Amino acid sequence: MKKFLVVAMMAFGLAVNAQETELNVGGTIGLPVGDADEANVTGAIEANYLFNVAEGFKVGPSVSYLHFQGEGADLAFIPVAVAGRYSFADKFSVGADLGYGIGVRPSGNTESGFYFRPIVGYQVTEKINLHVDYTGVVLDTDYVNITPATIGIGGTYSFSL
Repeated sequence: MKKFLVVAMMAFGLAVNAQETELNVGGTIGLPVGDADEANVTGAIEANYLFNVAEGFKVGPSVSYLHFQGEGADLAFIPVAVAGRYSFADKFSVGADLGYGIGVRPSGNTESGFYFRPIVGYQVTEKINLHVDYTGVVLDTDYVNITPATIGIGGTYSFSL
């Protein structure tokens, strides 16, 4: 009987927790800065799964695809990160993604590094959020840090789960 109660309480806790999660999918377009001077434009698609951990604070895993494109430039990463978002007002939020950017382009790219993305968002509707961000991947190549980065604008759509 005790095992049944423990399992029931765990299932109830998971069900309550599941109602406090959201899946966000979206994209960003931006201008390259930093060591991405050969690129003309950047783009990213993203997905994150956020859990409410406190009033106005969400955290969870995030994965995205970040691409730098231009004449003589074709560089891409798959960042795997932890995302955090804090709603400090009714419609505004701040956050950051921190993790590791895995180099995938050009073919055979083995340059990977620390991924970071501070973000400021505005909640347009219950499901749509617009944001501005600064995204960078710090690459350590031959004792020199190279940081391809971008300043972007984008949006996400939230699915409550």
